[in-house]
Amino acid sequence: MSAARSKRPRTPKTTPPFMESAPVMQSSPSHSEGEDERSILLHTEGLKKVYDGRAVVNGVDIEVKSGEIVGLLGPNGAGKTTTFYMIVGLVRPNGGKVIFDGNDATEQPMFKRARLGMGYLPQEESIFRRLTVKENILAVMETQNYTKQERQDQCQQLMEKFGIDHVADNLALTLSGGEKRRLTIARSLVTEPKLLMLDEPFSGVDPIAVSEIQDIIRMLRRAGLAILITDHNVRETLNIVDRAYLIYEGQVRRHGTKDFLVNDPEARRLYLGEDFTM
Repeated sequence: MSAARSKRPRTPKTTPPFMESAPVMQSSPSHSEGEDERSILLHTEGLKKVYDGRAVVNGVDIEVKSGEIVGLLGPNGAGKTTTFYMIVGLVRPNGGKVIFDGNDATEQPMFKRARLGMGYLPQEESIFRRLTVKENILAVMETQNYTKQERQDQCQQLMEKFGIDHVADNLALTLSGGEKRRLTIARSLVTEPKLLMLDEPFSGVDPIAVSEIQDIIRMLRRAGLAILITDHNVRETLNIVDRAYLIYEGQVRRHGTKDFLVNDPEARRLYLGEDFTM
């Protein structure tokens, strides 16, 4: 740690919102409702990405509000993953804007978006396999302005909150798929993000773990976090989102609640299939 960092005035850390009990937020937005008073945390304006002369994303507008779970759906090659990566900062758009918490983040690198409060969980494993569960969380806390005791206390609370305290001293490489995913989410919350972007959170985990992860995501929503999910597991995603955007051939073709999309003829024709059921 540098001398400049050690001299930085320290503001005592308080318990992050996701660690506290929070009332359940009533979430019933749809493609046509405008009564939701929650603030818009993230929105895009005409996002565009061109590869080899072809627009793989062509004018995508989406929004995510605080305390809301939103999904990005679509077939392979539709542009949903590229849209997701442009929002998080992995891909630079050729046009349009990414507005996050009132800031134009379009040209900002990932680390600056993270400072604004944009958290990102990649599909690939992003934990230190040769460290214990506890060490994995403490390693991230070293980047924050915690005292030693605060680090220990918050780490313990996080492990208990996410059901991994019983494996606190186990190496991360020994964890199950569900335990690794819970550890990854716990690590991402150390920086107290306002938005959590989840890339394929249900991939590679068993049905029990999927249910546990869904419960965690709902808990984070109740605490006021905004969640943006992209996942090929359509049922698992629709089961948890308040709204979803269906991207097809680089454009948002349908948008609404689970019930709207499941029963919409166009959504079935483009992506879900005529025999799709929940």
